[in-house]
Order: sequence, then structure tokens, then C-alpha cells
Amino acid sequence: EVQLVESGGGLVQTGGSLRLSCATSGFPFDDYTIGWFRQAPGKEREGLSCISGSRGSPYYVDSVKGRFTISKDNARNMVYLQMYILKPEDTAVYYCAASAYTGTAATSRGFYAYWGQGTQVTVSS
Repeated sequence: EVQLVESGGGLVQTGGSLRLSCATSGFPFDDYTIGWFRQAPGKEREGLSCISGSRGSPYYVDSVKGRFTISKDNARNMVYLQMYILKPEDTAVYYCAASAYTGTAATSRGFYAYWGQGTQVTVSS
């Protein structure tokens, strides 16, 4: 059974940092791309970043480039999203997802077959 479980969300003040974790199981971790998405109330789910399986190449959308860092631990089948300089507009439910697509820039929802349940991030002003 494929499982992705996010953790690490919470309440943080503007300018603060959080590290989200995504624990995965049930699929060949090294062969999959893992992406991070978020969805704010009333908005579409948007892709933020992804990291490919074998080479571990990261990709970021412009809105988070320079503030968010994605990383992976192949030994533990974990993916992380370190978030810095958080802003109120970063408030959303954050999701990790897994895709068999191994190209770059996989930040569209359609690439991803497996999703976690999400973790809430709230940035207070």
C-alpha cells in the first residue's frame, strides 16, 4: 500500500521558518519524483517544488525559489521542505505527492498519482 504522511506544520509568525516532512512507503522511492503542493482556502492546489528520484534534482516555482528548500533522505524514504521567511500568504494546507514521472519541473497535479493527507501551515502577521 502506498502511503505518504506529512508532518511538521503549525503556527508560525511572519518571517519564521518551518520544516515539513513527508514519510513515504509502498513504492520504489528512488524511482519516483516527490512533489510538494499547497492549497489555501478558496484557491487551487498549486505545485511548489519537486525532487526527482534517482538524481535528486530539485525544482522550485518562482514564488518559493530562494525561500524553500526541498531535500530527500533515500535511506529513510523521507522528503523534506524547509521553509524560510514565511509570509501570511504561505498559509495553506501543504501536501506531498509521488509521481512515477522522472523528468524535471513536475509541479502540475496531473503528474502525481499518490497524495498525503496534508498538514496545515498558518503564518500569522
